[in-house]
Amino acid sequence: MSTSTTDRPATGGGRTPTAGEERRSPARHRWPGGRERLTAGGFMAPAVLLVSLFLLAPFVWTVHRGFFADTRTSPFSWFDNYTRFASDPALTRSIQNTLMWVAGTVVLPFVLGLAIACMTDATRFSRLARLCVVLPYALSGSAVAVVWNFMLTTDGAVNQVLTSVNLDSFAQGWLLTWPGNTVVMIIANAWQATGVAVILFLVGLQSIPPETLEAGSLDGAGSWQQFRHIVLPQLRPVSIIVIGMSLVNGLKSFDLIWVLTQGGPGRATETLAVSMYNETFLELRPGAGAAIAVVLTVIVLAASWLYLRRQLDVKGE
Repeated sequence: MSTSTTDRPATGGGRTPTAGEERRSPARHRWPGGRERLTAGGFMAPAVLLVSLFLLAPFVWTVHRGFFADTRTSPFSWFDNYTRFASDPALTRSIQNTLMWVAGTVVLPFVLGLAIACMTDATRFSRLARLCVVLPYALSGSAVAVVWNFMLTTDGAVNQVLTSVNLDSFAQGWLLTWPGNTVVMIIANAWQATGVAVILFLVGLQSIPPETLEAGSLDGAGSWQQFRHIVLPQLRPVSIIVIGMSLVNGLKSFDLIWVLTQGGPGRATETLAVSMYNETFLELRPGAGAAIAVVLTVIVLAASWLYLRRQLDVKGE
């Protein structure tokens, strides 16, 4: 009896499939996968076409234009537009200002956002404090520039307050001398950008399990030790997002600088984004403007790639 049970065919109906049927069976499952890929490709085609038309094609044309001179006939000039970065003092200062903007727009929103989020996480007036901090983020860069221009001009609110409290020696033209003018514009940008950092850090703080803090307190860890060894490690993914957003925003800052100083006095406060606009549309040097645009694009893509790679590494841990 056991032998007949063991020798029974495994397929339904007591019939063993032939070799031809075994060869044809994978083909039946291959076509739905190909049809799904074709369907997915059809849905993606409009997006790919739009990206190619409005992003890739202008970038390729910009790269091409950067190798030509700024004359009417536009002869091929190789890397002359790129070598201007080493010879033109205005572009050298623009690179310095861009590095200052990157450092300031990364450090200030991160530190201020984390500090404000920790202080308002469990306080009585936390909602009002968060509203006051987040409200500037709802304003446009031009509106922020108008507000700070009212404060920083020679006869503006800051100098008037200093004069009223007998601190006339500290009153100055805040937007007239470098590097002070770049520093105050970075502070104005941080005043706007800190709001989104506060929101992200609050989300991160509220996702930390209270049990971990209680366990640290039972083990004798103080407030600073809990913050350093428990809170900060669990805020790591949020910190990467805040730093990545601040990095990209600092590299492409334009509207606040343009409304406050238009890159002046002279060209002392230009960043690469402002220099690109100035060279292309005001100085009528499209070749130089295209070269600056390519350099700025490469920097933004490299920074974004490092940020995304770091974020993926954190998620993979």
